[in-house]
Amino acid sequence: MPASDITWHEGTVSRADRAALAGGVGATLWFTGLSGSGKSTVATATEERLVAMGRAAYRLDGDNLRTGINADLGFSRDERLENCRRVAEVARLFADAGQVAIVAVISPYAESRDLARRIHAEAGLPFLEIFMATPAAECAVRDPKGLYAKSAAGSLTGFSGVDDPYEVPESPDLAIAPTTSVADAVDLVITALHQSAS
Repeated sequence: MPASDITWHEGTVSRADRAALAGGVGATLWFTGLSGSGKSTVATATEERLVAMGRAAYRLDGDNLRTGINADLGFSRDERLENCRRVAEVARLFADAGQVAIVAVISPYAESRDLARRIHAEAGLPFLEIFMATPAAECAVRDPKGLYAKSAAGSLTGFSGVDDPYEVPESPDLAIAPTTSVADAVDLVITALHQSAS
């Protein structure tokens, strides 16, 4: 069936109705940064804080998504772009449902982050790009998954920020320094989220 034969079907439940149930207007918090930069740690703590505040939130972690919806994708440039496109579309659905979608993916290319922002803008949904500004040298010291060690040993190639590009965001909505505590980082994220909704 050609795409021209596909029709969008509007429902009868409004975004405002869903927001009333979810505790607020939906939005997407898009954490980007190198492996080991703290994306998942801060994303997890942000989800916990929002839920404790009575706000519906759901964390979409890059590794978790690659075990399911993106399990068929590898790590070529095109596959990384498709990975982020799918994540952005899923996040948009969560945000439209009134959830705060908390995305934690390396998303190394500006092109994919720009697409994610555009997908949300076209849907009229808030989108915040949050850059975990931890330099590669510090990430290599942390190395929570042992990936930098594997890369150094030559058993891992195509590693973002080492032998594959990571395009640093030029103007993220929020940049979090590596010296920021997790609690303070969550405070910064939630303040930015509230400002985006006002």
